[in-house]
Amino acid sequence: MIGRRGQSLFRTWRPALAGLLFVWLAVCGTTAAALGGELLSDQPFSLTPARSRWERESVSQSFGSSYAFDFSPTRTAFLPLPEGEGRGEGEGLARPRRLFAAADTQPRIQASTSANPPGFSAVYLRWVSVPKDTNRITLEVSGLAKDALAALQSTNWPATNWVRLLAVFVEQPGAEPLPMLGEHRVESGRLRFVPAFPLEPGLRYRAVFDAGQLPGTDSAVAGKVTSVLQVPVQPERATTTVTQVYPSADVLPENLLKFYVHFSAPMSRGDIYEHIRLLNEANQPVELPFLELAEELWSTDMLRLTLFIDPGRIKREVKPLEEIGPALVAGKRFMLVIGGNWKDANGNRMKRAFMKQFTVGPPDREPPEPRRWTYTPPPVRTREPLAVDLAKPMDSALALRMIHVVDESGRAIPGQAFLTERERIWKFLPQHSWKAGHYSLIVETTIEDLAGNNIGKAFEVDVFDGVSKRLEQTTVKLPFELR
Repeated sequence: MIGRRGQSLFRTWRPALAGLLFVWLAVCGTTAAALGGELLSDQPFSLTPARSRWERESVSQSFGSSYAFDFSPTRTAFLPLPEGEGRGEGEGLARPRRLFAAADTQPRIQASTSANPPGFSAVYLRWVSVPKDTNRITLEVSGLAKDALAALQSTNWPATNWVRLLAVFVEQPGAEPLPMLGEHRVESGRLRFVPAFPLEPGLRYRAVFDAGQLPGTDSAVAGKVTSVLQVPVQPERATTTVTQVYPSADVLPENLLKFYVHFSAPMSRGDIYEHIRLLNEANQPVELPFLELAEELWSTDMLRLTLFIDPGRIKREVKPLEEIGPALVAGKRFMLVIGGNWKDANGNRMKRAFMKQFTVGPPDREPPEPRRWTYTPPPVRTREPLAVDLAKPMDSALALRMIHVVDESGRAIPGQAFLTERERIWKFLPQHSWKAGHYSLIVETTIEDLAGNNIGKAFEVDVFDGVSKRLEQTTVKLPFELR
């Protein structure tokens, strides 16, 4: 992305007030606060850089005579503090927060009455955390008129104009600001910039909104709004560990399809393959063993990562397998290594690295056959678990989700499933005591073994082979009786 460097609209702060330049704020959920005596419910920043009287009186000169700023002559606060934390120069600085920001040119811009009113009346910039997306912050611009937003969404709006309208720069001491990659969007009545990468602790990010670039706005009289966000470096507390890697067996098939990596706390998203290595017997990294997906396969709570072996290194008569060879070789030993420098959701490195050693056995190309499964019936009038021998280790996540117990009328029996014996034994602990009667196991045919074989279909079979048959039979029913 190419953009122009944002220039501050104000002169250097007075040294006597340097200590009051920045205060801590919450990134989102800020309460409504007062500016110039008027309540602004959409006020995004909890920030009060104090300015001299000269700076307050001369600030409007940077924007041209067509715009005025709503300043109180008796108040030195440029932006409000959070509710209950005091106002004024040097009074009641905000409590420390995880993120802090400085709004160099963050006044409320008010348009004067003119023949050609601009596409905004009061523009605000704010940094907003993205729910369920670790270390992600987006920039929001609110206060734009509906016709201006509609013009931005128009196909006639050139893509090159986005960075002129709203740009974000990474600032580092002694270096030129670098434009940040990201995506511009118009959503829910706001203009948003979504950075392509998570924000890094210790770096400053400067956002520049140039109102003069709005469609139909006179750039000669419009101005710029700038906001700076700095993510502080927090003391590291390394507590997160890898709790389990599945499959848990010590011998895995040569055509193993995937690993599941479980963590003790939510992890950070992005660049996962920099922290995961597969080593051979010589302790050398295996070349490109994993299917490196841009969309990482995390559970919603960021506690489990699904890591696929590249199918091109598994399926026979496929070019990667013929040219590079299999990622895993039968009869050899390998080690999966999870690096300790991987950061969790709080930006802390892991407590320690994790290593799983295993031996590779012959490939498994036989689909699971539920008719071969056996079960151990629990005594009635007890809550002892039902135990089912699956004949071979199965995919742990799918086995827990795709096997169900129902009664004679087809109603699901409430309870909890779990796996033992290296994911070969499936057990079901009922919520209530077992009663005598007829039951059934309902198994979804998309369940997989460790090599990705489904019921009735090996992993290597062409995806279009036997489609009709598979669609007609999506489950397998296994009756059993308790006496």
